[in-house]
Amino acid sequence: INADAVLKMKDGVLLINTARGGLIDTKALILGLQSGKIGGVGLDVLENEADYFFQDWSAKAIEDPELTSLLGNNRVVLTAHQAFFTKEAVSKIVDTTLDNIKMWKNDGLEGLEHPNNCLPSRMV
Repeated sequence: INADAVLKMKDGVLLINTARGGLIDTKALILGLQSGKIGGVGLDVLENEADYFFQDWSAKAIEDPELTSLLGNNRVVLTAHQAFFTKEAVSKIVDTTLDNIKMWKNDGLEGLEHPNNCLPSRMV
């Protein structure tokens, strides 16, 4: 979906993409939102998402102007892509969580001592 496709859409269209981020030209999407051609959008995928998703950005600034434009728009719902929620992946998440609790309870590991801490590397 590029700028030409957006121009052919009905005014105020609602656009949903849960397939592949590259299916929608992000610049065209933003222009469509700004012009009102696109009334709202729901995404769990995004063009060039690998740079940002599945990484801890809690202590870093997001410098991608397109992503920050989408995140700051109240007509955009952007969620994490859930395709990796296979039985095996969820089982691994549960196992890791239980291991973390056991290390905390039995060994007293927490904060910087804990091998799975979520602190930014510059603080370690």
